[in-house]
Amino acid sequence: MTGKASPPGPAERVWRLFGRELRTVARTRTYLFLTAALAAILLGIALTGSVTAGYVPTVVDLLTPLELLVPIIAVAFGYRAIVADDARGELDVLATYPVSAREHVLGVYIGRAVGLLIAIVTPLVIVGGAVAFRREEPVAIYATTAGADSPILFARFVLLTIAFALVVLAVALAISALAGGIRSGLVLAIVALIVLLVGLDLALVFGLSAGYLPESALLEAIAISPLSAYRGLVFETVITTAAGSGPETASVPASILGLAAWLVGSLVVAAWALRR
Repeated sequence: MTGKASPPGPAERVWRLFGRELRTVARTRTYLFLTAALAAILLGIALTGSVTAGYVPTVVDLLTPLELLVPIIAVAFGYRAIVADDARGELDVLATYPVSAREHVLGVYIGRAVGLLIAIVTPLVIVGGAVAFRREEPVAIYATTAGADSPILFARFVLLTIAFALVVLAVALAISALAGGIRSGLVLAIVALIVLLVGLDLALVFGLSAGYLPESALLEAIAISPLSAYRGLVFETVITTAAGSGPETASVPASILGLAAWLVGSLVVAAWALRR
């Protein structure tokens, strides 16, 4: 007597969606181009001088470009992820299967996240290797104390950059789920980039100058902006650590909480939009 195959569970459904997204990323040449372009830019910046100075000077040189490039690349990976399925009618097909909106968003997000991390981490690993081979002075490999230039600090910078990229990808996925079409998704993505790169920081500056935001709360308030939270965490946990002194630039707990709130909130919005 032959029994019927049991239907796939939630984990298997997420895994199948993950595999589909990973194949989509692998087949899309634009993502390969973005990876190569980011590697060329970061290596070009590092090789002009900071790569011989050490890990932390390289972090200082790369921070500002990454503040601009990471959001652009993350949005490029995510803004079409769901709205393109809708345009092709795939969402209607998936609606006939027992796939919840939460499972759909999670599978798509993990698949795109893997591709995004490859695009961002690969150039940073290459830069880190270049520093290891071309640094003019010996490095205290296990030092994390003040004044030490260590690959551990560079690894910390890479992890913070990964967290920032994953947050922006989640925002892009929410935009994709909310968009009514590919063109509107692109417009919303551009607006989101402007808000993330400029708008939230300007709002903080305005709130401080107008007196709505007290100076005593500034270090916690910058966590409202994912970009400011990322920048503050890099300064607090990498640059200031190596320098040994300097003014406090961010509240580490508030910044971590801010990034987590943006990540979870964006994924919740994406799942809600799919259920409509």
